[in-house]
Amino acid sequence: MIEKEPLEVKAMLDEDSSSILLLDVREKWEYDLCHIPMSIHIPIAEVISRLSELNKTNPIVIICHNGRRSLNIGLELIDKGFDNVINLKGGVDQWADDIDTSMAKYGMKEILENS
Repeated sequence: MIEKEPLEVKAMLDEDSSSILLLDVREKWEYDLCHIPMSIHIPIAEVISRLSELNKTNPIVIICHNGRRSLNIGLELIDKGFDNVINLKGGVDQWADDIDTSMAKYGMKEILENS
């Protein structure tokens, strides 16, 4: 699987966002708090059961809070025959630092409160 920094993903989107799917796999409360525009939300627990909603050949950038959950589900997608899976390195947390400094951020306190 390919991992790309937020600046690399932003450059991809600026070049051609029409074929790229931004797939956010975080929990609903996380997505509601902050997300990358044009991303779709499918919680990690539902991704495998909703594979039919995803295109196996177009680029899929998988997004989570810091890049760990997205890496794991990305490996599962590759095992299921997806060809072009990209993990957003650093997740929305890094995206907020590098691309959209107005994006809300959250940490362990919010994660524990919503667990």
